[in-house]
Amino acid sequence: MRPRIAIGDFSRMTHLSVKALRHYHDLGVLEPAEVDPYSGYRFYQPAQVQVAQVIRRFRDLGMPLEDIRSVLDAPDVTVRNQVIVAHLERMESQLAQTRSTVASLRSLLERPPAPVAVQYRSAPAITALAITQSVAAAEFEPWWVSAFTELFAALRAADAAAAGPSGALYPTEFFERERGAVVAFVPVSGAGPGLLSAGRPSIIEVPPAELAVVVHQGPLSDLDQAYGALGTYVTAREIGVEGPIREHYLVSPLDTSDESRHVTEVCWPVFRTT
Repeated sequence: MRPRIAIGDFSRMTHLSVKALRHYHDLGVLEPAEVDPYSGYRFYQPAQVQVAQVIRRFRDLGMPLEDIRSVLDAPDVTVRNQVIVAHLERMESQLAQTRSTVASLRSLLERPPAPVAVQYRSAPAITALAITQSVAAAEFEPWWVSAFTELFAALRAADAAAAGPSGALYPTEFFERERGAVVAFVPVSGAGPGLLSAGRPSIIEVPPAELAVVVHQGPLSDLDQAYGALGTYVTAREIGVEGPIREHYLVSPLDTSDESRHVTEVCWPVFRTT
């Protein structure tokens, strides 16, 4: 008779809670060797102890259960390692983001806000290749990258060039409700043939606007500092009007991975009499 390990003992042996073991069973990540058909009790085999310990370590590394199942079900070492390497790369990206956030927080705590130079600009209407989509704030970064990657790919496919810096329009609800219809756009000289051959892009007219503008140099994760300074300036002068906030990407993450070189204009709609 094969040795059986009750779920309580298996929990102690693997440092996985009974609740977690039941959850892993339900998802097919770690199925018990035997389930009593009358009592429903779960039993495991000694060979499953190491598998459970591997699962726990992957969970400690934040690997999703779906990826863990892919590792355990991998048909060969190559496929298994591909899943693991992909997760490690995500962890490295998250670590870089954490370091950037820590550096930004230190800067906020240790140095007073630097004064900003505010410009006024009358922005004319422009024709642009654009992608408009309702986006959740939590999903914004990957959406931003995919949208502009698609827009510039469409330009290259049509052998067309941008007629100015790329930008985006952010409605009020995007900030207030953490979801809104964001417009990513690239100015073009006209709706030339081939620009709308496939995908999400469409030709739009970005409306004219009177804008107060500040230039932010550095990572997009610190862009809220430019927003804070510009919003304070506009509010103090009581010149703000309804309308989307604009961002213009003079040097973007698609141009260089060096965040210190990123240059972004933040444009606040304002009322001007002259």
